[in-house]
Amino acid sequence: MGGRGDIKMALVSLRGARWRSTLTMLGIVFGVVSVVMVVGIGDGVKQQIGQQANQFGKDLITIRPGRSVTSSSTLGTLQDTDLLFGMSTVNGLSEQDLQTARNASHVAMATGLGVIPGVVKVNGRAMNNAVVIATTPDLPGALNQSIRYGNFFDPSQTQQNVAVMGQSLAQRMFGEFVPLGHQFTFRGQTFMLDGIFSNFSSSPLSPTSTFNNDIFIPYQAADAVTGTSTEMYAILAKPDSPGNMKTAMNNITKALLGTHGGQEDFSVLTPSQELYTSSQAISLLTDLIAAVAVISMILGGVGIMNVMLVSVTERTHEIGVRKAIGATNRQILNQFMLEALVLSVGGAFFGIIIAVITNLLLGVYSSLKPVTSVWAILGSTLISIMVGVVFGVAPALKAARKDPIEALRRE
Repeated sequence: MGGRGDIKMALVSLRGARWRSTLTMLGIVFGVVSVVMVVGIGDGVKQQIGQQANQFGKDLITIRPGRSVTSSSTLGTLQDTDLLFGMSTVNGLSEQDLQTARNASHVAMATGLGVIPGVVKVNGRAMNNAVVIATTPDLPGALNQSIRYGNFFDPSQTQQNVAVMGQSLAQRMFGEFVPLGHQFTFRGQTFMLDGIFSNFSSSPLSPTSTFNNDIFIPYQAADAVTGTSTEMYAILAKPDSPGNMKTAMNNITKALLGTHGGQEDFSVLTPSQELYTSSQAISLLTDLIAAVAVISMILGGVGIMNVMLVSVTERTHEIGVRKAIGATNRQILNQFMLEALVLSVGGAFFGIIIAVITNLLLGVYSSLKPVTSVWAILGSTLISIMVGVVFGVAPALKAARKDPIEALRRE
């Protein structure tokens, strides 16, 4: 019964300073919202990437600049991975690397992907979100992706200013469903739209699976536009048969080692390895942002402590009256500890509700599909309780140790 009475008194005291209590909880609310949302978005992105891992075929080989695998126990398993591979290297992959991979034994085809910096314009209007990628005629075959309208450029067109793009971008750029033959300018050159891809399944943050808003131009045309050889961020290859995938990967690795002077500054990955690397990078970013959110919860705890200390000072006379009528130090301690816990747990409760609703809205109105993580909810709730206990101790002890006679003299 005493426990219920303490809780009731704590709620009455907090309601008496409703606005102050609400503002004090905000630090916990924002922290919990951040943790649950960040973890949910990270898990959702990894799930989406997992669903798309084999979209382009289980035999798709990806070659990346930078060393990402120092050892591999079995095909599809990575150990000791450099999560920033490709970003920590000065050079990307070259046209020579593409030819080397293409000529390796048991390789049926290979194509490269290189991003060309610049602004795409349609009738003088800049398309800031359009990404131009230099590639080769083998790209549709490597991706197992069909052309819905028109054609992909063939070997006879590799020096022509033709382009193929994703359907979403084509409609946004030209305001038509099938704008074949329309033109745009890029780096002072005019390109003609010759084909439109069928819709790619969206997979956010995965550079090899989201092409709906990208423009593809021939590799040689890109060299002519930039005046230099275009570096590639990835080379995609396919073996002559799925059963020869491991052999083809080994042959590509040996061939590239020969052209790189024995330096393994590249990575040859299976779809599962590519998925693992992407997931690890996303997990790292998720953990870093979640850690920042936890820090904001701790700062919210500091706010709780400050407000509770002020509350103890303001309620000195009340504490003296309670002690004079028989309240023990433990009862006073429990009351103020409960007030701090109500603030922190209340903040966690409202934070979880806001985060869950926001995740649902993101899933409906955006391409992100957050997953509401039970572990994130339980973890943030536990941290909130710990924050309430840790930062409620000092004010509660201060209140419990007050001398009743001195307290009664305070008005």
